[in-house]
Amino acid sequence: MHETTNLNPSESEPAPPWIKKWIVATRPFALPASTMSVIFGTVLALTIAKTPLNLLHFIAAFFGMVFLHTGSNLLNDVFDFKKGIDRSVNPVSGAVVRGWITPAQALRAGLVFLLIGTVIGLFIVSRVGRPILWIGMVGVAVGCFYTWGPLPLKFNALGDTAVFLNFGVLGSLGAWTVQTGFLSWTPVLWAIPMSIFVVAILHANNWRDIQSDQSGGIKTMASVLGDAASESYYTVLLLSPFVIILIYLLLSIANWLEPQMPMTFLITFIAIPKALKLINKGKSRKNPAMPLDFIALDGETAQLNLIFGILCTVALGLYALLAMISF
Repeated sequence: MHETTNLNPSESEPAPPWIKKWIVATRPFALPASTMSVIFGTVLALTIAKTPLNLLHFIAAFFGMVFLHTGSNLLNDVFDFKKGIDRSVNPVSGAVVRGWITPAQALRAGLVFLLIGTVIGLFIVSRVGRPILWIGMVGVAVGCFYTWGPLPLKFNALGDTAVFLNFGVLGSLGAWTVQTGFLSWTPVLWAIPMSIFVVAILHANNWRDIQSDQSGGIKTMASVLGDAASESYYTVLLLSPFVIILIYLLLSIANWLEPQMPMTFLITFIAIPKALKLINKGKSRKNPAMPLDFIALDGETAQLNLIFGILCTVALGLYALLAMISF
């Protein structure tokens, strides 16, 4: 396993200005992992369900996800630090492990973000009704028990399932429901490929941290599988979204999928070279071409997730454009 050259918190750089410190703490670079599903679900409702855009509902759903995701990240940093899992500084470490803010400060900030996200969610419920309430309740429950409770999902090899739900299918379903007012399997099925990439981001992080997680008594899918099997799992995670898109398109051609996925989704295959490049970086982890190739694999996987999500959304836009032209 490639060894990192992380510094201890005491050896890290001095605390930066307040604004930079909290930007690092809140990790805005991670937000596309969750907000992309909101954008996709919204555009899906507009193009497939032919629902007029409710801009206020979209803004509320988008920023509700932003606040809930950020709050969850801050609480995650606190619990990881207190459990002794996160004690070294690496390129994507938060402000707690760097010593820039205290765990108590991160905890308070996390709770404030979660409270604001909850208030936004209640506002949406007041306008949309019960369908969005059930989605929100499931999402909040998964978020709360991710690192808290007698059986934290993250520490018992269920973190992959949690992010698949909260930052993938539930985000898409919630955004769809906010626009349409009703539940449907369409945003769930069509968001599965994007959701798998979100899982790949988490797995890349956990794969890198297998040794520290095992020493801390933490079970992740990566630590359960081990290094070699984690490589295979990562490969499956990065290739299966394209396979699923292809299956959906074939089912649509055969009229076995309703509504049919438009052929414009072939544009997502543009992201395959990026996926193959990351798979090769994972395979070369013991002898990386660049020192940070494996350490920063989660960040690059997040980039792939963003690219794929944008391509899926563009595919819907092209479908709508072609429909207008043909009409």
